[in-house]
Amino acid sequence: MTEKSTTLQTIVVWDLPTRLFHWILVALIIAQWWTAEQSSTMDYHVWGGYAVLTLVLFRLIWGFFGSETVLFSDFVRGPGAALTYAKTLMRGETPHYLGHNPMGGWSILALLILLLIQAGTGLFANDDIMIEGPLYAWVSKDTSDWLTRIHHLNFNLLLAMIAIHLSAVFFYLLVKRENLIHPMLSGRKRLPPEQVDHSPRMVSPWLGLAALMVAAASVWLLVR
Repeated sequence: MTEKSTTLQTIVVWDLPTRLFHWILVALIIAQWWTAEQSSTMDYHVWGGYAVLTLVLFRLIWGFFGSETVLFSDFVRGPGAALTYAKTLMRGETPHYLGHNPMGGWSILALLILLLIQAGTGLFANDDIMIEGPLYAWVSKDTSDWLTRIHHLNFNLLLAMIAIHLSAVFFYLLVKRENLIHPMLSGRKRLPPEQVDHSPRMVSPWLGLAALMVAAASVWLLVR
């Protein structure tokens, strides 16, 4: 072990609720794509949509009440900050952030918005055969058809955004030698002490469970 590696400091940057949200959402998006392609699994697709909407609502709540690194106030910065960060990357530099960097913060917002649109339009969508969203009766057939088209188009935008997100992850891994995947699995980063100005404030996972229950109850009241 080199002398440099022995000086690395282990620090918790992602709480358990955030990590569970991330990986369950990954599994759900894959499942939603697959069930949408199989006419015999559309009932599962509908329930999966409820689950996605619940997770997105949870993340919105968690963005105000969660641990320091997941708060919107921590990682949502102005366009100028994102542009400045992009310029530093082009110069070959990698500014250090414990949580999301300014560009990553905007990508998280974009993903949440697209997921909210996807789940929201699905509530009103129909397939002209046998499946209708739980809120189909709230709108006219023409409106439902329009929202169904948005639902299909938005999924392509979501896939494109996911591709950009994955490209950024592998860019950091292969070019910048910064592993963003392992911290989202373990919750921890190992960093030189000079890059750690403080330990992020972490909140109890039980608060995350409470936020999830609020999100689930909201979806249940909406679709029941």
